[in-house]
Amino acid sequence: MSLIHLHLHRRLFSSTARPSRPSRAWSPHAAFAAATERVRAGNFSWEDAHNLFDELLRRATPVPKPSLDGFLAALARALASEACRDGPALALALFNLVCRDESGARVAPPTIFTYGILMNCCCRAHCPDLGLAFFGRLLRTGLKADLIVANTLLKCLCHVKRTDEAVNVLLHRMSKLGCVPDTFSYNIVLKSLCDNGMSQQALDLLHMMAKEGGGCPPDVVAYSTVIHGFFKEGETGKACNLFHEMMHQGVEPNVWTYSSIIDALCKARAMDKTELVLQQMVNKGVQPDNVTYNCMIHGYSTSGRWKEAVKLFREMKSRGLIPDISTCNSLMTYLCKHGRSKEGAEFFDAMTAKGHRDVISYCILLHGYANEGCFADMIDLFNSMERNGIAANCYVFNILINGYAKCGMMDEAMLIFTEMWEKGVSPNVVTYSTVIAALSRMGRLTDSMDKFNQMIAMGIQPNTAVYHSLIQGCLMHGGLVKAKELMFDMMNKGIPRPNIVFFSSVINSLCKEGRVMDAHAVFDLAIGIGERPDVITFNSLIDGYCLVGKMDTAFKILDVMESVGVEPDVVTYSALLDGYFKNRRIDDALTFFREMPCKRIKPNTVTYGIMLGGLFRAGRTVAAMKMFHEMIESGATVRISTYNIILGGLCQTNCVDEAIALFQKLRAMNVKFNIEIFNTMIDAMYKVQRKEEAKELFAAISGNGLVPNEYTYAVMIRNLLKGGAVEDADNMFSSMDNSGIVPSSRLINDIIRMLLEKGEIAKAGNYLSKVDGKSISLEASTTSLMLSLFSRKGKHLEDIKLLPAKYQFFDGFG
Repeated sequence: MSLIHLHLHRRLFSSTARPSRPSRAWSPHAAFAAATERVRAGNFSWEDAHNLFDELLRRATPVPKPSLDGFLAALARALASEACRDGPALALALFNLVCRDESGARVAPPTIFTYGILMNCCCRAHCPDLGLAFFGRLLRTGLKADLIVANTLLKCLCHVKRTDEAVNVLLHRMSKLGCVPDTFSYNIVLKSLCDNGMSQQALDLLHMMAKEGGGCPPDVVAYSTVIHGFFKEGETGKACNLFHEMMHQGVEPNVWTYSSIIDALCKARAMDKTELVLQQMVNKGVQPDNVTYNCMIHGYSTSGRWKEAVKLFREMKSRGLIPDISTCNSLMTYLCKHGRSKEGAEFFDAMTAKGHRDVISYCILLHGYANEGCFADMIDLFNSMERNGIAANCYVFNILINGYAKCGMMDEAMLIFTEMWEKGVSPNVVTYSTVIAALSRMGRLTDSMDKFNQMIAMGIQPNTAVYHSLIQGCLMHGGLVKAKELMFDMMNKGIPRPNIVFFSSVINSLCKEGRVMDAHAVFDLAIGIGERPDVITFNSLIDGYCLVGKMDTAFKILDVMESVGVEPDVVTYSALLDGYFKNRRIDDALTFFREMPCKRIKPNTVTYGIMLGGLFRAGRTVAAMKMFHEMIESGATVRISTYNIILGGLCQTNCVDEAIALFQKLRAMNVKFNIEIFNTMIDAMYKVQRKEEAKELFAAISGNGLVPNEYTYAVMIRNLLKGGAVEDADNMFSSMDNSGIVPSSRLINDIIRMLLEKGEIAKAGNYLSKVDGKSISLEASTTSLMLSLFSRKGKHLEDIKLLPAKYQFFDGFG
C-alpha cells in the first residue's frame, strides 16, 4: 500500500467514527468540479483529498460518474507540484478507496471511460502491471474495450518490456476486441521497439502500415521515431535511407526529425554535415527549436569549436529562443574542461539569476574548480547549494573528495567524507575507490585497509578498481605479502586478478623512481602467480637497471627475455643504448648500435635521439653530425625534438656558428620550431655577441604562434644584465610578471647577485622583497655575496639601508 493510500485509508475510516458536522446543502457535482479546477491549477493536496472524501462519506448523495471521472482524469494529467507530487498515484489511491463497501453505494460502477483513465494513471505512476490488472478487471465486467483503452493497453505492455505481446495485440487481438488500430496505436509500438534496440523490426512494422491500403499510413511521428531508433543503434545508413524514403512518400520532416539527425551527426563529430542539415531545415520552413540548438551547441563544444558554439548561442537568442539549463551546461562543460571555470561561473551566475539551476550545473562547475585546484571557490559553491535548496547527492561529494585526493589533501578529503555521512548521503563504491586509491598512493596502507573493511561492512562490494588501488599501494610500499593476500581474495570472489599489464605499470613506476630491486621483486611475484611477462615488462626492468648503472644485470635480463621467447624490440635496444651513454660507455654504445641491423631491428627517431644526445654530451660533435646524416639516409622521421638535440648539442660544444647556420637553413625551409629551440638559439646568439639578432629572435616568438616561458625570459634577463642593460632587464621582468609567469627561485637569486655586483643596490632590494622563504629562498651564494658587500668592511656598507628592513642586519658581521 502506498503512503498516500495508507494515509487516506486511515483518515477516511477514522472519520466515520467522528460526529458529523451540521448538515448543509452539498452538491457532489459542484464539489468535484471545484476540486478538478484546483487540480488543474496545481494547488490540490492530499489534505484536500481527505476533506473531499470525508464529506463524500458523510453524505448520502450519489456522486455523478462524470464528475468523478473528470476529477480522476485531471489528476492523471496533473504535473508534479508542491501541493501534490504524484497526481496519478493519488488518483489510483482514491479510486481504490471509493470502491470499498463504505462508499461504494455513493459511486456508480466504473465505466469504460473510468478504466481508460485508471490504466493511463498506472502508466504515468510507473505501475504498468496494475494497469494490466485493471484491463483484466474490465474484461471480467463484460465491458467492451474502445480504442483509447486498447491504446493504453499497448502502453502498459510496452512499459513492462512485453513489446512482442504489444505487437501481437496491435496486429491481431485489437480487431477481436472490436477496435481498429490507428496511427497512434502503431506509434506506441514503434517507439517501444526502437527504445529496446529493435529498430529493424520497427521498420518492418512501418512498411506494413504503408501497405495496409492507406487506412493507417505512417505519419511524420512514425518515420521520425524509427529514424531516431536507427541513429541510436549506430545504423546511420539505414536512418538516412529512411529519411529519403519519408521525403519520397510526401511526408514532410518536422523539427523533431531534423533534430534527431542533427543530434546523431553531432555525436559523430560531423559538424560540417550538421550545418548543411540545419540549412536544409530552415529552407524547408522548419524553424529550429531549443533542442536543435542544444544539440549543435553541445556538438561544437565537445569538438572544441568554442567560437562556433558561442555564435550559435547568440543566434539562438536572436531568434527569440530562451537558452535553458541544457544550453548553459554544454557551454559550462567546455569552459570547465579547458581550465576556464571562472568564465563558466559567469554562465552559471546568469542562469541562477533567472531561477534556473539544477544539480548537474553545480556538478559541472564543482568539477571544473576541483580540476583547477580552486578549492575556495569549490567550497563556496558547494555551500551555496544548501542555501538554494538543492541537496548534494553522492556524485557531488565524490567530486569534492576526488578534487582534494588528487592533490594529496587527504585531511580535507576525509572531512568531506565525514560531512557526507552527517548529511545522510551514503558513500558508494566510487567514493570508497577514490579514498582508498589516494591513501594507497600516499603509502597509508593501514588507513586504506580500514576504509576497505568499512565498505565491506556497509554492504558495498569492492570492485576491480578498489582491489587494484590497494594492491598497487602494497607493491609500491613493500607490502608484497598483503598484495598476494588481496589477489587471492579477488579470485575467491570471482573478480579477475591483476594481469601483466597491471604489473608492468607498477614495475615501470618503481624503476622510474630508481627502486629497481623492488621492481624485480614485483616481477618475481607476477611470475610466481602464473603471469607471463611481455616485452613491456622486460623493457621496464631493463631500463630500471640501466638507470641505476647496473648494465651487466640489464644484459642478464635481456638474456632471460630471449630465452623465454620474448623478442627484444627497438625500445629494448634504445633503453640499453641510453644506459651505456649515461654510464659514459660511449664506445660500447656505438658497438651495440651497430649490432641492431644484425638483429633485424631498425633504429627509430627515439633511438637516433639517444645516440645524438649521447655523442654531443661526450663532445663527439663530428660523430654526432655523421649520425644525423645517417639518420636522414635511413628514412627515420626527423622531428622538432631531433633538431632541438642537434642545435643544443652544437651550442654546448661551442659550435655556435654551425648551430646558427643550421637554424637559419631550417627557418628558410619553414620548419615549425618549438619554444625550446628559440630559447637555445637566443642564448647562443648572445654567447657570440649577436645581441640584436637575439632580440629580433625574441620578438619573432609570438609571430610563430608561440609564447615565451620562464626559461625564455630568464635567458633574456641574464644576458641583458650581463650587457649592462639594467633597465631593459627590469622591463623584461615586468613583462614576464604581467604574462602571469612565476619566476623561479634560481632566476631571482641570479638577478639579485648580478645587480649587487653591478652596484645596483636599490634595484637588488626590489628583488630581495620577492624572497618569501617558501617558493623563493636565498641561495647560499647570494647570502655569501651580501655578507661580503654589507659587513663592517664591505664596500657597500653605507648602502645597506636601500635593502628591505629584514636584510639590514648584515652590518653586524665583522
